Amino acid sequence: MSVRNIVQIGEPILKEKAKPVTKFHARLHKLLDDMAETMYDANGVGLAAPQVAISKRVIVVDIGDQLYEVINPEIIEKRGEQFNPPEGCLSIPNLLGEVRRADYIKVVGQDRNGHSIEIEADGFLSRAFQHEVDHLNGILFPDVAERVFHPTEGE
Repeated sequence: MSVRNIVQIGEPILKEKAKPVTKFHARLHKLLDDMAETMYDANGVGLAAPQVAISKRVIVVDIGDQLYEVINPEIIEKRGEQFNPPEGCLSIPNLLGEVRRADYIKVVGQDRNGHSIEIEADGFLSRAFQHEVDHLNGILFPDVAERVFHPTEGE
């Protein structure tokens, strides 16, 4: 495993729709391992492949209880609404945003071996999944935030 560079806002890949994964092999496993290590090294809770300059529909999420790896994720159900906490992003340092997200979601996709998976998430985990899936569609949190601010400005 190795820590990869995280691309920053302004890089064109962050605004592009990522390509579906069709091959589940050792290179994909290496990408997943590297993405998890990169996320942990940066003290993040999620990372999408475009953030490490790879246009593939791959995300990793860990809010502190379990590492989720999802290939070709798709949110098939949303319920409720949450507005807090403010969101940050490893590709957009020193900014936070107030983003309305669904409180509950159901995500389908594939695991690292191509097997179908389904994940139900609520609260902060739901927020993290929605943020990462947005990355795969070329959407950054300032694009959907009601307010963007520097952490020093407070809430």
